Amino acid sequence: MTEAIEKHTFRRFKSGESMWDKADLTQKIFQADHSYKCPTYVHRTAPCQGSCPSGHDIRGWLAIARGMDKPPSQMKWQEYAFERMVQANPFPAIMGRVCPAPCEDGCNRNEVDDFVGINAVEQYVGDWAIENKVTLPEPPALNGKRVAVIGGGPAGLAAAYFLRLKGHAIVLFDAHEKLGGMMRFGIPGYRTPREVLDAEIERILALGDIEVRLNTRVGTDIELDALNREFDAVFWALGAQKGRPLPVPNADAVNCITGVEFLDAFNRGWVFSTAKRIVVVGGGDTSIDVASVARRLGHIDAAHAHDAPLPTGFGHTAKDVAGALHREGVNVVLTTLFPVEKMTAAEREREDAKREGIEIKGGVMPLEVLTDADGRARALRMCQCTMKGAVPQPIEGTEFEIECDMIVSAIGQMADLADGLERLDSGRSLIAIDGVYKVRGMDKHFAGGDVVRPHLLTTAIGHGRIAAETIEHFLGGVPDDKRPKVDVHQFNLLEELHARHLDPQPYDHTQIRGTSDEKFAIHNYEDRGATQIIPHDDLFKGQFPYVPRSKRQERHVEADQVLGDFGERIVPLTEEQARKEGDRCMSCGMCFECDNCVIYCPQTAVLRVPKKERAVGRYVYTDYTKCIGCHICMDVCPTGYIQMGLGE
Repeated sequence: MTEAIEKHTFRRFKSGESMWDKADLTQKIFQADHSYKCPTYVHRTAPCQGSCPSGHDIRGWLAIARGMDKPPSQMKWQEYAFERMVQANPFPAIMGRVCPAPCEDGCNRNEVDDFVGINAVEQYVGDWAIENKVTLPEPPALNGKRVAVIGGGPAGLAAAYFLRLKGHAIVLFDAHEKLGGMMRFGIPGYRTPREVLDAEIERILALGDIEVRLNTRVGTDIELDALNREFDAVFWALGAQKGRPLPVPNADAVNCITGVEFLDAFNRGWVFSTAKRIVVVGGGDTSIDVASVARRLGHIDAAHAHDAPLPTGFGHTAKDVAGALHREGVNVVLTTLFPVEKMTAAEREREDAKREGIEIKGGVMPLEVLTDADGRARALRMCQCTMKGAVPQPIEGTEFEIECDMIVSAIGQMADLADGLERLDSGRSLIAIDGVYKVRGMDKHFAGGDVVRPHLLTTAIGHGRIAAETIEHFLGGVPDDKRPKVDVHQFNLLEELHARHLDPQPYDHTQIRGTSDEKFAIHNYEDRGATQIIPHDDLFKGQFPYVPRSKRQERHVEADQVLGDFGERIVPLTEEQARKEGDRCMSCGMCFECDNCVIYCPQTAVLRVPKKERAVGRYVYTDYTKCIGCHICMDVCPTGYIQMGLGE
């Protein structure tokens, strides 16, 4: 046990080391009783939030989970945390399941023991909100402006949500029969349970004044010029609905399809038919989804009249009918250019795929689709390769074939900008935007999500949130020309004080000297959240002992049991586990009320704010008449909230 603690607990200095250079130790001691520096309370963005594409105030809702930021009376902490979450992301239950959590990679707790289980807490709170029928904030009255949102996926739904909260009427167009975009049609239901997705979508629509027009394709069913006439602004969130085919000869064979087509067919209810051997080319999460779904679907020995078989090997059979047929497993090989350990897919997904019987070949590249006399793919010719940056380099003499009945290309996606939408195409089957999400060369048109840059669902949600802000400013006559360097949903101390009825007094703008006793100012506080992310070496990490992470359990599916298993794999946290993860958060860049500065100040210059005047970020203050600028409060601050600034 001692060895484990020694291994996992941070130490600023090892035995025999010192922060003092012997040559100037004496001088430092003699200067320790005076300084022109004094402590300033500096808010900076936590790296978890800076790493989150949606801009979640992660530190904020973890502070609620730990009990530091207490909810108003009669409100459960889960509801309070949910309210904080949806200020940046209206899909906590879905994102808590499928987001690969770059926030956890950025977590400063990695420098102590292990990251905080951010994703797991998000899922717990999101599920609790659904179970307890928690609603979104009440929107304001309509202001007379109408905005068209094209696409009902994560970017479009997020934009509609945030725009409605700003008082705009929304008309949401989608070419599908249901909303959800890639959350519904690009990810299997055992990863994004449809009842959870439906609940989070319905919660947005329940705000009112969001008109939904399904089965409507803009460009054909409604022309682009009609949008310009009818709406004050347009947000394009079409997504990337077309997969990229393999860049090799014969990739247009009838039984060569893309990962997007495969998952879309499955999620619409088409079931796999007669292919027994499948090769999936990719390496990202989409390729894992394709391979995993294929293993679960299996194959049937013969097509039937009611199957309406397609050339690709899919038949339109209801799941209950398909379940009555005799199905057998399929052999699935997933290939990737990179070595297996360097695949872009999440490690957890990769290991699950192996456990479920999927063979993964790393460091190989496709050369040619080999076809039979009927023009159907019978094998994929490949070779080993090395990577020079993002470009594969074939290794001569290593060619081999993988026999198959179907090839699925999951190597990337692009938007469908044909049939009336050609004006939007940047030339790369995507929409080009400027720094404020405005479509280049088109007034009052904005865009976000995969149609701009195929990436994570969370990224698309972040685009929707940011674009809603820029559209709001555009409609208000003060369009943005740039966005903040750290473009996340920022903690705002004035809003925090206002929520607790602690607003500063009005300021008459009379120039005065010495404002430390005035009530119109927020003293010794600086907000650098929009420009700085706090690094781990600004924290006193010795405050944090080794505490193991509360990990979500998973229901592992073995290869011989995967056929027909579409149950959810993740087991959510309990309330106790969620609160424990909140306790593990180091609150980087924000005071978490540990009292170190009060205890260790040798001059008793650091004092607690009177209890009735406290708020998040306003727990202590400094009496500058006592402060000698010794830096001790900064040195022992676990969160890096205290920085030394120039005083008088």
